[in-house]
Amino acid sequence: MVTLSEAVVRRYDRFSLYNSPYPAHDAGCAVDLYSGGEVARSPVPGEVLETRTVRCPPKSYAADEDHLVLVDCGDVVARVLHVDPTVEAGERVEVGDPLGKLVRSGFFGQWVDNHVHLGFRKHDQNLRRATGSLPLDLGVAVEGVPWDGTGEVVEAGPTHVQLDSPTADGRGFAAIASDGGVPLDGGLAHYTGGGALAATDGAVSLLDTVVGTADGRDVQWDDVAVWVTDGDGRRVRATGLSLFASQVPFGAKVVFHEGHDLSVGDRLTVSIEPTADPIRLG
Repeated sequence: MVTLSEAVVRRYDRFSLYNSPYPAHDAGCAVDLYSGGEVARSPVPGEVLETRTVRCPPKSYAADEDHLVLVDCGDVVARVLHVDPTVEAGERVEVGDPLGKLVRSGFFGQWVDNHVHLGFRKHDQNLRRATGSLPLDLGVAVEGVPWDGTGEVVEAGPTHVQLDSPTADGRGFAAIASDGGVPLDGGLAHYTGGGALAATDGAVSLLDTVVGTADGRDVQWDDVAVWVTDGDGRRVRATGLSLFASQVPFGAKVVFHEGHDLSVGDRLTVSIEPTADPIRLG
């Protein structure tokens, strides 16, 4: 288990261990760190071992190439992705030093904000392969914030809307809570697995519906559908909810991977129901 210290994690506005379809995030073995802006700053100290350029899935809104930066941290090697590096092999970096510019990667869904992906390997592991990172612990507590499923749209992108609720006080990391008060992480339920940012076991429910089963911090989502009802009573199926931990004011993020016609100012009610036809993006 590798622990990323609280001092490091608090340099970032948001993080997610599970909100990804890629196997690098299985069992929370990698973290996506969101800070805003264009500069990617190093989450680790060490010597740059290598930088590599890789091809991305083609997306009209994203770059065709992504990059891998390997940093020797002593006992382990850090794998950093989604950064167009300005550093080279042999350079020493400290926490907070610029690594380069954040990349709008073709590995992202259109609703995904730019971020740094971080995982760790032992020196004798395959450092280039996507899977195989070590279990990762973040040295921060996350508050579970209750939500009744309602809110006003304050941001509307092509494939998502952000609501004005729930809200937190901004004095620490917070995430939408299950009905039992456990902070949740991941793509519910468009990605197969999610996470509980405080260990728990058994059934997990949200908005009065069982949405999955937890084993420690790993959650296997059930087959559920996310629905949105607007102020006129119109009911639209969403792709899912994008769940994460944030230390800045936030609200629920609803994903529509094929687009939507909602607007800023719309009042919405989100509900979750069991379904025989779940949407799975990965």
